[in-house]
Amino acid sequence: MTASPWEPTGDLPADLGTEPPDGPRRFARILCRAVFPVTATSMTRPEFEDLLTGLAAELAAALHGRPFDPTSARAVGQALVAAHCTGPDSLPRVLGVIDAYLVLYCADPNVLAPDEARNRCARLQHAIAAGFAGALQERTRTEQEALSRAAITAQTEIAEALHESETRFRAVFNDAALGIAIADMSGNILNVNDALARMFGGSAHHVRSRNLLDLTHPEDSPDVWRMQRELMRGQREHYQVEKSYARADGTVLWTNLTVSLLRDADGEPRYMMTMMEDISERRLLHLRLRYQATHDELTDLPNRSLFFERLEQAIATGSGCDRVGLCYLDLDGFKAVNDSLGHAVGDQLLIAVAERLRACATGPGQLLARIGGDEFVALVIDPPTPRAVTELAERALEALSSPVELGGRELMVRASIGVVEGSTRDLTAAEVLRSADITMYRAKAEGGNRFALADPDSDARAISRHHLTHHLPAALRGAEFFIEYQPLVKMRDGSLEGAEALVRWSHPRHGVLGPDRFIPLAEHTGLIVPLGRWVLREAVRQACQWQVRGIGGARPLKVNVNLSPRQLHHPELVEDTIAVLEEAGLPPSSLCLEVTETAMIRADENELRPLRQLADLGVGIALDDFGTGYSNLANLRRLPASTLKLDRSFTQGLQRAPADPVDLKIVEGIVSLAHTLELSVTVEGVETSTQAEQLRDLGCDSAQGWYYARPGPPERLPEAV
Repeated sequence: MTASPWEPTGDLPADLGTEPPDGPRRFARILCRAVFPVTATSMTRPEFEDLLTGLAAELAAALHGRPFDPTSARAVGQALVAAHCTGPDSLPRVLGVIDAYLVLYCADPNVLAPDEARNRCARLQHAIAAGFAGALQERTRTEQEALSRAAITAQTEIAEALHESETRFRAVFNDAALGIAIADMSGNILNVNDALARMFGGSAHHVRSRNLLDLTHPEDSPDVWRMQRELMRGQREHYQVEKSYARADGTVLWTNLTVSLLRDADGEPRYMMTMMEDISERRLLHLRLRYQATHDELTDLPNRSLFFERLEQAIATGSGCDRVGLCYLDLDGFKAVNDSLGHAVGDQLLIAVAERLRACATGPGQLLARIGGDEFVALVIDPPTPRAVTELAERALEALSSPVELGGRELMVRASIGVVEGSTRDLTAAEVLRSADITMYRAKAEGGNRFALADPDSDARAISRHHLTHHLPAALRGAEFFIEYQPLVKMRDGSLEGAEALVRWSHPRHGVLGPDRFIPLAEHTGLIVPLGRWVLREAVRQACQWQVRGIGGARPLKVNVNLSPRQLHHPELVEDTIAVLEEAGLPPSSLCLEVTETAMIRADENELRPLRQLADLGVGIALDDFGTGYSNLANLRRLPASTLKLDRSFTQGLQRAPADPVDLKIVEGIVSLAHTLELSVTVEGVETSTQAEQLRDLGCDSAQGWYYARPGPPERLPEAV
């Protein structure tokens, strides 16, 4: 197999066999070897290599730039043109060497990850090609101006120096690298030079037999022929466009086309001069770079960039598209595949999934893209009905229902899909994708392997949760949280026993939020630990103030503080609690930590040890929301609880007169069992006097609820009962 002309082979010069002073110089040597033979430069080879060394240093600096700015590489392309490195093979060889060796010799792996370096290298190639093209166009423009001046001079000075001007014009005309044609004002081609004849792959005679107006192409813009007609009427002096031509062999010639009007000594239009620069190779290079920038390297599907481009085009005003549909697909459990079988298997699975999904999105106006990781989107432009979008989601799930065989093993593939369909007048690109993303996670939360339809109310709730989650840290720093206290009343005599601390969030936009709105978010993010520590500190400080003021009489009031499952597992729970109590000077017996039944029952002995340590110190432990979990009553014996808080669901039947006999028996049995285990019983949700009397008669020790007082600020506690 013959080596590429810009790749090093076994017959490298001896100096390339030794270690060069640095990476850029070694890269420049390889680049010089590839490009110098096809360069029409007046420099010697060492001089040309020194030039390339400087350019290599610039590329290395651009490659490591922070922030990365590929536009600086345009100057490299311009410098190559300035050095007359403009042969037909020059630019492809330059880009080939850069693609193969720039990252190898000029990238620092300690600074740039390989994927990032390759991505930057591709964008630098694009910038070099753009700079090269711009400089070449500028040089072409200069040649064109010189030709135009020579032509005009030949016409206006024909009386004085006809022979000299004609000779000069012919020399420029025949030897120019640009393709040149002279036509009369009807468009008939009178003369062409050899360069233009070669562009069309035929003889000069063959081209001269044609008319400019016949050289059309299906991709021509209407503006091209409008400007041509204006020039033929003498209403325009020149125009410049990018135009394609069909060659006789079926290939397409892409050119930078300049057409100028030539007037005689009286100012009357006489001829048209057409100049063409062949940009076919450059255009192919541009298309290749464009494809690389808009397609996923692994699956060859359109990437996130191209997807957003098409989506924004579809919903843009005046696009002619009335509705748009989107299926946002995420594989269920893909991380487990990567973690257990390796990323190579994960990549093969993604390729197989892409092939199956590609076969589903083949209809008109449908685009399948991979937008990252294991996420795919199918865009449907102008779906005939909303059902067409859901049918696409159903086909995708069906295509993934059979196992994927990789390396002798079968992998089951499941996916969750969010489906959005609506009018383009009501949507933006960001809103469409956000709604589809939210809906996809709703499908995943419902068990996965299904699709869900977008719902504005669900979207609003998800967005609200997202906003609250991100605002939580700032709210904790900005003292937006406060505590209300709900009294705990002794049922024997109705006296005040203590209060439960209930945290609230004074949100600047949404007002006061209850714990059900933000505690699950804090638990999910881990902020429940610092928030819980703050609640504990504030509640203990408030209990001290009540004791100092003598509220509660001879027996000091206690304060109950809720403990979340994540706090229960925090390694510094005991140390933090002791530190807060010692700092405030509150005896441990005045604090009760409430842990939900579900969290405490699920805890093993190691997880219960911190609660036992706190209970041994005298801190009360309450089993909160008892009856909402699936605990075996016998398990109560192993728990370090001193209080059982009966959930309100057991006492609602006691609000009526007569009370529900089943509820009476259940509560009576639980109270009897709790007292047998030496646990006090606190009842939540007491709302009527009838309910309070029934619970007192059943032997409940304490209660809380709206019948006694609603949660409120700490200063209202003495007045609450």
